[in-house]
Amino acid sequence: MTIADSAASGARTQTGAADAAPEWSSRAAFIAAAVGSAVGLGNIWKFPYMAGVSGGGAFVLTYLGFVALVGVPVLIAELLLGRHGGPSIVQALGRMAAGARGGRLWNGLGWFVALTALGVLSFYSVVAGWALAYAAKAAVGGLSALTPQASTRTFDALLADPAQMIAWHTLVMGAVVAIVARGVKGGIERAVRWLMPLLTALLVVLAVYAGGVGDFARAVEFLFRPDVSALTPEVAMAAAGHAFFTLSLGLGAMMVYGAYVPKSVSIPRAAVWVAAADTVCALLAGLAIFPLVFGFGLDPAAGPGLIFVTLPVAFAAMPGGAVVGALFFLLIVVAALTSAVALIEPLAAALGGAGERRRVWTLRLAAGAWALGLASVFSFNLWSDVRLFGQTVFDFIAHVTGDLALPLGGLGFAVFAGWVAGRSLTAADFGSPRVHAAWLLLVRFVAPTVLALVFLDLLV
Repeated sequence: MTIADSAASGARTQTGAADAAPEWSSRAAFIAAAVGSAVGLGNIWKFPYMAGVSGGGAFVLTYLGFVALVGVPVLIAELLLGRHGGPSIVQALGRMAAGARGGRLWNGLGWFVALTALGVLSFYSVVAGWALAYAAKAAVGGLSALTPQASTRTFDALLADPAQMIAWHTLVMGAVVAIVARGVKGGIERAVRWLMPLLTALLVVLAVYAGGVGDFARAVEFLFRPDVSALTPEVAMAAAGHAFFTLSLGLGAMMVYGAYVPKSVSIPRAAVWVAAADTVCALLAGLAIFPLVFGFGLDPAAGPGLIFVTLPVAFAAMPGGAVVGALFFLLIVVAALTSAVALIEPLAAALGGAGERRRVWTLRLAAGAWALGLASVFSFNLWSDVRLFGQTVFDFIAHVTGDLALPLGGLGFAVFAGWVAGRSLTAADFGSPRVHAAWLLLVRFVAPTVLALVFLDLLV
């Protein structure tokens, strides 16, 4: 019996099987959901400041290369594993590996990536809460007439207030529960049908506005004219890691979403569309932010504070800045919400299935992520003096889950898809033998090598 036969047999007899899974109503619905998962804080918050501190165009060019060589092959791998294994990520790999070396030990990879996603959600929700707080402040004029010093004090005051941070964190997590508990079509698909067009419209409006009031020419030069001297090994590894992070890989979300893809949809083609849309959104975010940075004399290398400390100063100084600021932070909230939904879905699908059981498990999982998120909240105030291996609690959780565990999960998916699942499970999903052979080469050798280097770079 081949691996494909074992997977199909197991899928027919177990709860959560592929043939029992719900489906996206169309390819467009799947792409919207997958892009929603991919487009998040990594695009709107992290990409601009990483480009700013890593040489601009040199980082962007390297990032695009790694999206093509690593991101797309691993994205295809995760989607294919979902299609053939079903949405129960903690059982699917073991079923597909039945009779192969390791067998059900591969279920451990499913648990690992699903729990990693829940850990990422715990601090992700806290950062999304910051954006929600700023969107509310901007809407009522609370960010008007900010000086650099006042902007710093405003952000510091938010971080120093655990009650306020918990309130925003709770609102974000509540929204996630309200969406995921309703299931695939009634919750996730319906939400992204509204949220993704809103996100796209906000990005375009803000980019056009920024280009008009800021220094658009210098922003374009900064983003798209590579400075070869800035292309260091550190920049390359940062670009590789971000190319992986921004596509929501290594967390199981894309594997679960792949289980809901109609059989008529070509996964390789859909994966290219998802990666292209995610990249466009990241570049649009850069074009919405850097014209303001250069036009108002701000520092492009301001780091993580670029969004919450530096940009509000520019919003305060520009015409209509209160409205623009509110729209900008609303954009971040929308992007964060579509990704947060995908982070809880792997375990919600595996443990909850559908109906009332799904609602109960979604609430339990969200409560666990919310409780862990309190550690991130307190790391800025009550536990500000606590250090774990020299890092704040927030930084430690983000580093372990988002920096270390994520590439390990992606490495596991690449190895499983390339070497364990093999040709018998994946060849039929590619229209061309040459395309399939090229994918196997990338997913077997290139992607694992790059991901291993990213992981080792983070350890030293």
